[in-house]
Amino acid sequence: MLFTETFVAFYSKVKESLADGTFAKLTFAKTIGNTQLMNIYIRPVVEEEVLQLELKFKFQQEEIVEFYSIEAAFDRLLPFINNPFSSVILFTTEFDLVYKLNKKKAVTITNQDPTFGNASPVLLEYLDTK
Repeated sequence: MLFTETFVAFYSKVKESLADGTFAKLTFAKTIGNTQLMNIYIRPVVEEEVLQLELKFKFQQEEIVEFYSIEAAFDRLLPFINNPFSSVILFTTEFDLVYKLNKKKAVTITNQDPTFGNASPVLLEYLDTK
């Protein structure tokens, strides 16, 4: 089961926070069952003057890092919703946005107070040069 429609709405907020300089980080958490993949941490990076996303896959025994354009990262991350992750959190300087699946696979997206007071330094430096 793909959660494309609901994740599109959530990911649009990720793209907005990158564009307006409020993005702090994005984390896939709360795995369903006992899995080798523990978390996915997403942060902005600049490669050849282009803003991209670094996806760090944290396994029990190792880490794997991959780089994607902001658009391509969506397609790479989508299959991990419900397989194995039931929670994705967007941390911005204005709010935390939580994408959560319950046991019946119903999606809720909720705003919470911000955890971080500062946006990603890499993002801010990139936006200052544009």
